[in-house]
Amino acid sequence: MSFPRAAGVLLHPTSLPGPNGIGELGPDALRFLDFLAESGLKIWQMLPLGPTGYGNSPYQCFSAFAGNPLLIHVDAAPGDFPAQSVDFPRVIAEKQRLLRQATASLAPDPDFLAEQAWWLEDYARFMALKEANGGIAWPDWTTQDAPAEAVEHFRREQWLFFSQFRTLRTACHERDIQLMGDIPIYVAHDSADVWSNPSLFKLDDQGRLLVQAGVPPDYFSATGQLWGNPIYDWDALRATGFDWWIRRMRAAFELFDLVRIDHFRGFEAYWEVPAGEPTAVNGRWVKGPGAELLAAITQALGPVPIVAENLGVITPAVEELREQFGYPGMSILQFAFGSDAQANVFLPHTYPHERVVYTGTHDNDTTLGWWNSTGEGDSTRAPEDVEREKHHARRYLASDGWEMNWVLIRTALASVANTALIPMQDILGLGSEARMNLPGRESGNWSFRFSWEQVTPDLAARLREMVELYER
Repeated sequence: MSFPRAAGVLLHPTSLPGPNGIGELGPDALRFLDFLAESGLKIWQMLPLGPTGYGNSPYQCFSAFAGNPLLIHVDAAPGDFPAQSVDFPRVIAEKQRLLRQATASLAPDPDFLAEQAWWLEDYARFMALKEANGGIAWPDWTTQDAPAEAVEHFRREQWLFFSQFRTLRTACHERDIQLMGDIPIYVAHDSADVWSNPSLFKLDDQGRLLVQAGVPPDYFSATGQLWGNPIYDWDALRATGFDWWIRRMRAAFELFDLVRIDHFRGFEAYWEVPAGEPTAVNGRWVKGPGAELLAAITQALGPVPIVAENLGVITPAVEELREQFGYPGMSILQFAFGSDAQANVFLPHTYPHERVVYTGTHDNDTTLGWWNSTGEGDSTRAPEDVEREKHHARRYLASDGWEMNWVLIRTALASVANTALIPMQDILGLGSEARMNLPGRESGNWSFRFSWEQVTPDLAARLREMVELYER
């Protein structure tokens, strides 16, 4: 389906300002919506919203359907937290304490409990059991006795999350702003999804991985990326009419107006790595469900606005599948000027209208961080390659490199791509210290937050001028 010409921002809610050490679905989220509206921006893209597990990554969640309780707004005396980063251990401990207090006297809406029971009961029991087993992964649990009080707490927590999220979505629509979600193609091994549906994944009799997901070496990593997620048993899913995936997509569109599917190429073929491998190098490509799955989703939900993440090792077959269903792909301006074989497809003069252009994504450095890099100590780019890349960028963009974040923002907004999305870090002109994620780094990711002091009075006006100039 067609995407109207619009511009938006990429910002995970954890990155919002606020007094409780992490961004929340409360007053600061509403203030951010006002900033978007003043700027003329029409889309707010978030990262996956599930309850985070390993590495605090939104791509490794305890559930594909539950919301992250750390995002729940709680009225409390402000804590002594860093203003521009998330101290996850401290935040988690404090937010868990506050939520126990906040949910103790709650009476969730019975309609919510009934409508969401198909995933909520598994999730609440999973989390209660995980807590009872000291937080270890489910294949190693020694007790299967879930305390009723704990199960009820996790039910109430989810009701509170979804109540606040629906309030936020209503506020978005009042400001003519669309919410865009992000669906990781894989789910975490240590999740309610895998624990309650082990037959849908390639596991042994003890629930442990036989194979794991990842990607081969590419411009993000010389040894590829080893994600550790279980791989779907597509034959088992096919036997159910892909019911689990249809439920997953339906749930996503109950929350979001648009949805990006992360690692879309895995539907056509996926990189399968033996469970014991230390890197993703020794994997193999395996054919995925392809059009059969996407047709089942379309038949169940109708044509829905999906963005297909088509970065990395992309073949003609992947692009044919994407185009068959009319899903726009992505172009990243930071990738447009290097020597990679795919760089030219990221140059704006090659874009079709049905394209989503980013200056960078959550996996990239910020634009200023990228531009100021010399390549020293970089395993993927030598200093001489960096200089050639910058020379190409200066010529193509007719720029001397001053305020390169705004040069790329203008380039994205001026392009023919119907959708242009800008990370908040680039709008604020921040450097590498504000990077959201470095693929392959085991810790130190996902902690970026901005402060309202960084949102200068002229920022919204500068954005609005460009948005209006380029008719977005």
